[in-house]
Amino acid sequence: MFISTHAYSAQVLGQRESEALPKFLLDMQHLRHLQAAWADSKITHRTAQLLALAERIETNKPELAEAVCMEVGRCLRECEAEIDKTVDLIRYYAKLAPELLDSKTITTQASLSQVRFEPLGVVLAVMPWNYPVWQIMRFAVPALCAGNACLVKPAPSVAQVTAKLMALVDEAMPLHASYIEHDLIETAIEHADAMAFTGSTDTGRYLASLAGKHIKKCVLELGGSNAFIVLDDADVEQAAHDVVYSRFRDAGQSCNAAKRLIVTPKIADAVVARVVALSEQLVMGDPMRPETTLAPLHTQVLQQKAHAQVQDALAHGASALCGGVLPEGSGYFYPATVLDHVNPACRVYGEEVFAPILSVLRAADEADAIRLANDTCFGLGAAVYSQNTEHAWALAQNLQAGSVFINRHTSSDLRLPFGGIKQSGFGRELSEFGLYEFVNVKSYWQK
Repeated sequence: MFISTHAYSAQVLGQRESEALPKFLLDMQHLRHLQAAWADSKITHRTAQLLALAERIETNKPELAEAVCMEVGRCLRECEAEIDKTVDLIRYYAKLAPELLDSKTITTQASLSQVRFEPLGVVLAVMPWNYPVWQIMRFAVPALCAGNACLVKPAPSVAQVTAKLMALVDEAMPLHASYIEHDLIETAIEHADAMAFTGSTDTGRYLASLAGKHIKKCVLELGGSNAFIVLDDADVEQAAHDVVYSRFRDAGQSCNAAKRLIVTPKIADAVVARVVALSEQLVMGDPMRPETTLAPLHTQVLQQKAHAQVQDALAHGASALCGGVLPEGSGYFYPATVLDHVNPACRVYGEEVFAPILSVLRAADEADAIRLANDTCFGLGAAVYSQNTEHAWALAQNLQAGSVFINRHTSSDLRLPFGGIKQSGFGRELSEFGLYEFVNVKSYWQK
């Protein structure tokens, strides 16, 4: 039900004048007004508006991609791919949502019984910096399709990208960005109807505790330390190319990248040698230039943390087969680094590594490879490489992860649910399962 501006202000902040409200609460108030009309409109109207937004994003792809490149630091072609995937996402849901959100009639003793999918209201999203267009839209598009309003707290370090994206949103669409001070985040969660978060496990744990305190539905997409298992019968060349691409694209700043290369004995030396050779071919440089294949890190803090993790690994028995040296000069670069003989004493064994650093773990056999893959607090994704795909599928069932890819590096597919288990979070994004996260699955029964 729509709450009038005066009534909502009184309800939220005890009769204070609306002018005294923090800006994000005024934004939320406005979104509630927009959401009432948005939810009452037909699903075909909502998807048409989203398709129009997709057209505007596609038209403005060069400007958006360049802004992402400048603020995040990723290679320009990687930023262009982010925009393309975002446009595909919108068009996918515009086609899928009308059917999946339609009422489902269920046969019971009633003369009519149905399940309907109704919006929750205003969903707060706390989003990261690494994919500033994709992350916002990955959350917002299915939520908007379902009739929700979306208030996004973006990362301050990508303010230019956020502004350019939000400038493309029609004023009638209930999607706004608002910068919320850390000490006010609980207030934002309290007055939202649900929350989505993508980011670190520590921050996710804190936000989930606030959501739990106020009994708010939440979806958390947190860190990852994906295992990349290469068995003795795998294609060495394919596995080596895939793990290098997955680990070092976006300068290693992806939760879903391959981070731990786990090799079995017969193939281990061949795989590691090829991985090192390919890693040494990567070129650090200006991310706007096409010849650059390894972009800088987003901040100096990330660069320093990466180097500290490498130094710790070397001090605890690992060896750097390439990289591992902090570059001189400007820019927050870190070389492609391959650490061999990583063991549980090393920080990189248990921590998420958000930099171009690949850990090599040598398994005694394939059973030990599965053990090593599961020996982590994370559970986002994993990959298994073997020419015996039937056997790989059997092994995949023993992996503790939200997704398993066979003979391909981990990634996200619009048509499949994306999310993790353990400290990688809970809930799912993408596919039909992501569409249902922020709805009231409501039963109706008529005598």
